[in-house]
Amino acid sequence: METKSGGGSFSESATMILHNAVIVTMDSESRVFQNGAVVIEKDKIKAIGQSSDILQHFSPFTRHIVDLHGQILLPGFVNTHVHTSQQLGRGIADNVDLMTWLHHRIWPYESNITEEDSYISTYFAESNLFTRVTCFAEAGGQHVTGMARAVELLGLRACLTESIMDSGEGLPASWGIRTTDQCIQSQKKLYEKHHNTADDRIRIWLGIRQVMNSTDRLLLETRDIARELKTGILMHVAEIPLENQVEMETRKVDHGTVTLLDKIDFLQNNLLAAHTVWVHETEIGFLSRAGVKVSHCPASAMRMLGFACVREMLDAGISVSLGTDGAPSNNRMSIVDEMYLASLINKGWETYTRGTTDPTALPAETVLKMVTVNGAKSVLWDNEIGSLEIGKKADMVVVNPFSWSMAPVHDRISNLVYCMRTENIVSVMCNGQWIMRDKKILNVDEEEVISLAKEASSKLLRRAGVKIPSRMNIL
Repeated sequence: METKSGGGSFSESATMILHNAVIVTMDSESRVFQNGAVVIEKDKIKAIGQSSDILQHFSPFTRHIVDLHGQILLPGFVNTHVHTSQQLGRGIADNVDLMTWLHHRIWPYESNITEEDSYISTYFAESNLFTRVTCFAEAGGQHVTGMARAVELLGLRACLTESIMDSGEGLPASWGIRTTDQCIQSQKKLYEKHHNTADDRIRIWLGIRQVMNSTDRLLLETRDIARELKTGILMHVAEIPLENQVEMETRKVDHGTVTLLDKIDFLQNNLLAAHTVWVHETEIGFLSRAGVKVSHCPASAMRMLGFACVREMLDAGISVSLGTDGAPSNNRMSIVDEMYLASLINKGWETYTRGTTDPTALPAETVLKMVTVNGAKSVLWDNEIGSLEIGKKADMVVVNPFSWSMAPVHDRISNLVYCMRTENIVSVMCNGQWIMRDKKILNVDEEEVISLAKEASSKLLRRAGVKIPSRMNIL
């Protein structure tokens, strides 16, 4: 049994024991306790070990003892790429290419969002979809203050990022008039207002939506300000071949986005590069040497982008994590689905590119690491989350494997990736507080949230002028 030394006396009301659980710690030794327990004091893990030892030493100090009846306890999952303010736009951009998706569906939609819409969209996303994660990285959206309001209310952990562009084609009129100075100052103000708020659960990052809509000055000043503030940068990188082609033609680089970013010294260990699909071996080396993190979004990639070189990036030592992307490019928005897809599509990609099958490509334990340890590294929070260890934050999920989708359980780790469904995650804790308990989202009226989302989304689409084509003979 491990305990935190020098912790002083316990506060009975602030201490909880979760026991009789299969604990998958995801620590450096990959320990799994078959009948384990964890002691939570306030927002941190105080002790972890075998149930018998934990109960003997700590049960006299608390009345809050929870029997998990053999369920699986894991570190909280981290979704490293999601557009929360797009949640009201689910289904508005299916079966279209990326540039149509951006210029004719998403940007008109986003440019008409109000702060209240952003709040409702984030609230809806967290309430109904994110309850199976404990931390997420906002991929860049509108009205960060609305997002922050929802995050504080729901109790999750988040890195929030404003969508920033200062040039390029296809921008709505209200965006096209923003100067580089305005883009930079807006993010500084958001950092001052929201960084380390909500019991330190909210962090503000800087955002670059994509290179084709960014001047060199915006890129370089974003890099420098992020260093100064000691915060992260989230950027969509090498999504489609057109992006690389544009950069080769306009900025005179040999290949594309990653080559450009390396040339201007933009690649840093605080950069989270989303998608990163169209890169070659040399550029993977650039990313690795700079310590850049990558968010792999399997469902979104399969819809519009292509196959990312995930195995090659992992082999190069790059921290690759998983993201859902936004509702208009994913729809399901389940990090559990992304785990399953990541393993399968990368096995299929290996078969296609090498001409031979390799079932060991992206095994279950690697995928599990992507949503925990690598996720925490990607959001620069690995000193506090990503594994169940003494002194780390009490962010965790409880999985019930005793249902038709997971039973029988012969290989727990394998089942968590290949069998688990979203509904198998029955309880979620963040910062020592239950967000969801026995499938009930706490402090949320789910019917009210859905009603608010339906009303707000209808009004938003009308303002944006987004028309959804009829696919069949609607009578």
